[in-house]
Amino acid sequence: MDRNPGLEKLCLHTITTRPWSLDEAVDAYCANGVSGISVWQDAALKTGLSQAAKILSASDLSVVSYVRGGFFPHPSDIQRQKAIDHNRKMLDEAALLGAPLLVMVCGASPDQSLATSRDQILTGLESILPYAESLGVRLGIEPLHPMYADTRSAICNLQTANDIAEKLAHPDCGVVVDVYHLWWDPQVEIEIIRCGQAGNLFAYHICDWKVPTVDMLNDRGLMGEGCIPLKQIRGWIEKAGFQGFHEVEIFSEHHWNRDQHEFLRDIVRAYQDHS
Repeated sequence: MDRNPGLEKLCLHTITTRPWSLDEAVDAYCANGVSGISVWQDAALKTGLSQAAKILSASDLSVVSYVRGGFFPHPSDIQRQKAIDHNRKMLDEAALLGAPLLVMVCGASPDQSLATSRDQILTGLESILPYAESLGVRLGIEPLHPMYADTRSAICNLQTANDIAEKLAHPDCGVVVDVYHLWWDPQVEIEIIRCGQAGNLFAYHICDWKVPTVDMLNDRGLMGEGCIPLKQIRGWIEKAGFQGFHEVEIFSEHHWNRDQHEFLRDIVRAYQDHS
């Protein structure tokens, strides 16, 4: 089908329209000119992996990524091995769905230092990279905002993500830039350019930071609702050579409680006007 002008790079994460099933999301995204979809595991499993693969294959959407692997750190050797086994399963699912990238939210443990958690992340990524390569699925390390350093990610800025990707030095391991997590960092422009020069800029996620934010997890804004300099960051992303999709990833109790068709129309307008 013909895409609406200006929407060729627009991708939505299924979590953005969480109330919809995968088939409802696919139909609505296509009807509104969206070009790509990033599938969260919960949406795929609710549909059934085989059926989800059929729905995606039959649609006009490009499958951009599968979300989310990671969560490697733990004081227990047994638990770390379970995490590695789980990530191998996530890679199998990504390959079945035709997703070329598994987004890695790498994890942390409050029972050990961040440095130890980062070492375990490096080991975990290194252990699954050969399997990812065999399946044709890349790994994208997503640094999270420092407010999540307790349990969600010991990788709290783009510099750390770049350091790990460069240390692994594997063409199938790179970095995900999410503006919600990185917009505050005075080094983010330098690190985006560094990432692009190394060939490690794999994905770009967008939303906005509302003022005031009433929930640090589930109160993200539509583009233009907050204070993130989205057009400036997009300029840095493009300067770094990135030509991939712009993935809208919004966790929002407010927007999930709205009519999702109206919300989707607002996403398209906000992407055109503010991104």
